[in-house]
Amino acid sequence: MPQTRRLLEPDFADDLARARKGDDDAFARLVTPLRGALHAHCYRMLGSVHDADDALQDALVRAWLGLSGYQGRGSLRSWLFTVATRTCLDLVAARGRRALPIDLGPAAEAPAAGVQPRTDVAWLEPYPDVVYERRETVELAFVAALQHLPGNQRAALLLFEVLGFAAAEIAAMMETTAGSVNSAIARARRTLAEKVPPQHQQPTLRRIGDERVRETVTAFATALEDGDAPALVALLTDDVTWSMPPLPAWYRGLPTVRDFAESMPLSTCGSWRNLAASANAQPAIASYLRRTPDGLHEAWALNVLTLRGDRIAEITSFIDPKIFARFGLPPSL
Repeated sequence: MPQTRRLLEPDFADDLARARKGDDDAFARLVTPLRGALHAHCYRMLGSVHDADDALQDALVRAWLGLSGYQGRGSLRSWLFTVATRTCLDLVAARGRRALPIDLGPAAEAPAAGVQPRTDVAWLEPYPDVVYERRETVELAFVAALQHLPGNQRAALLLFEVLGFAAAEIAAMMETTAGSVNSAIARARRTLAEKVPPQHQQPTLRRIGDERVRETVTAFATALEDGDAPALVALLTDDVTWSMPPLPAWYRGLPTVRDFAESMPLSTCGSWRNLAASANAQPAIASYLRRTPDGLHEAWALNVLTLRGDRIAEITSFIDPKIFARFGLPPSL
C-alpha cells in the first residue's frame, strides 16, 4: 500500500470525511500506511522504542483530535509527520537524550567486577528490524549520534535527509524559517561527521554476504557457549569495543576485551545459550543465561554486533530481558 494518496482519490476523500465525523475505523485506514514510518521516525528522534511507542500514540491522539485543522492543502504524510515531530520535540525537551556507556566516560583499563547498573541514565535502546525503511537510518551508530544533537537539529536533519522533505516544508512544520532549517541541518551534519563511522553497516553486510554474516554470528554464539576465549578473540578487530548498558563500564582494545571476556562471560557467569537475531538492521545474538545446574536459560542480553570486514568491531550488549518480547524472542529456553 502506498504511503501517500492524492487528495482527489475517492477512497481518501471518503475516509477523510468519515474520520472528521468521528469514524475511528476511517481514521485508522488513513494512518495505517504511515504508522511504521512514523514509529521509526519517533525512534530516531528519541532513541527508545518505549518512548517511540508513547510518542506515536500521543501524536495519533493529537492528529485525531485536530483532524479538523487538516485542510487538505498539503499531503497527509506531511501533516502527520508534523504532528509526530512536534510531539517528539516535546519529549526531547522533557526527557533529554539517550546515551550509551561510551558517552559517560573513558573505557575501563581492566575488567571491573561488581559494576552496578546506572539507573539514573536514560539508555539508548535497540530497535526491531524494519523492512520499509532505509536500513542505514536505524543503525545503532547513527541513532546514537543523533542523540548528541539538540532537538531542532535532530528533527531538521531527519526530515530533510531521511524523509525527503524540502527546507521550506520543514520550516512550516517546525514554525521557523528556511534559513534556520538550513543552518540547523549544516550544524547537525558537522556533529554527525565526528560521531558516525564513515562506512555504514549495510555496504559491509552486503559485501561479505549473508552466509558469512551467519557464520560470524554462529561462531560468536558458539565461543560464548563453550567458554572458548581464543575462538572469540579470533572474531574481533584489534580496536574492538564491548559495552553493556545499563552497566557504565565499557572496554576498548583486544587485550582488555579479552581479559573481560575471560574473567566474566566466558567463565563466571554461568551457562549460555544463544539465538540469532537482528536489531537496528545489524546482526544480533539473543543470549540466555542459566545460573544454576537445574534452572532454565533465562533471557539476559541482546548483543548487537557491528562488523568491519568480516570481524566484529563493536559489541553492544543490551542487558534487559524486557526487550526480548519486542523482538519476538522467548523469555527462556
